[in-house]
Amino acid sequence: MNGFDERFLTRNGLAARQLAVLLLNHEPDTRLPRIRDFAEELGCGNGTVQAALRLLEESGAIETAARGHLGTFLVRSERSILWRLSGLGTLLAAMPLPYSRRYEGLATGLRTAFEEAGTPFAITFMRGAGARTTALLEGKVDLVVLSRFAADRLIEEHPVELVADLGPATYVGAHGLLLREGASLDAPGLRVAVDHTSEDQRMLAERAFAGRTDIEWVESSYMQLRDLFAQNLADATVWNLDEVQGRIGMGGEVLPLGDEVTRDLSLRNSSAAIIGRTEGTKALSAVRDAVDLSTVTSLQAEVLRGERVPSY
Repeated sequence: MNGFDERFLTRNGLAARQLAVLLLNHEPDTRLPRIRDFAEELGCGNGTVQAALRLLEESGAIETAARGHLGTFLVRSERSILWRLSGLGTLLAAMPLPYSRRYEGLATGLRTAFEEAGTPFAITFMRGAGARTTALLEGKVDLVVLSRFAADRLIEEHPVELVADLGPATYVGAHGLLLREGASLDAPGLRVAVDHTSEDQRMLAERAFAGRTDIEWVESSYMQLRDLFAQNLADATVWNLDEVQGRIGMGGEVLPLGDEVTRDLSLRNSSAAIIGRTEGTKALSAVRDAVDLSTVTSLQAEVLRGERVPSY
């Protein structure tokens, strides 16, 4: 199918589009569900399912073979054609602003992995996990990239689910305590910068300074932090060390995070997670099955080592 095919606007064609979504979750050389099982899931008759399968075969999306009592097997599938016929369209993922090499590598890896899986994919960049999640819930984006730490909390509170966890050090390398030159952590009334658009940074900062009632919280963002320190408007914060080393370039000390709880939170914060709306379960399953996560992490590592130019 190189162009528009009116057959896919018929009743059988609409069933074929629904069936294409289901078949995205099946690997070649595996047995397909029975016709009546497909019919029950799609809410149509057996004849409609059979006609839908023929349409998909004629379009070049799949090739099946009947193997007697063993059932019908999926011999071959073209994911790019199945995806196009399914009507799922281009997946739009919202990521943090690519201000660090780690984020640039992550974007590069995701784009390449989706392309290799035959899934149309695009990235939009938005500051703040809260803003990205709002866009997801409003249907403006299909996927959101954030820390596993933030993902776990959002899954508890909203109809979203985990699509993938890319593992430690894929979202950030580490977090640390930043102390302005000349400031003391023991000083009363310590002014701590906090970014309320970042659930990760806010929670880490609150845990790092838990138990202190004398803290003065100063609203900040990664774009303002250097100026706040230079102008003596803030004394300390918890921040992404990728950013500190690569972009902020400020004077002062970088100290390790204190207690075990904070270190655990920081570890979960370092893992990149992808979430999607629960209502799109079948599409999410197709994404899970299609995308090779090792491609994402290996390309990200190449960008971090300077062996690959970021491309996203």
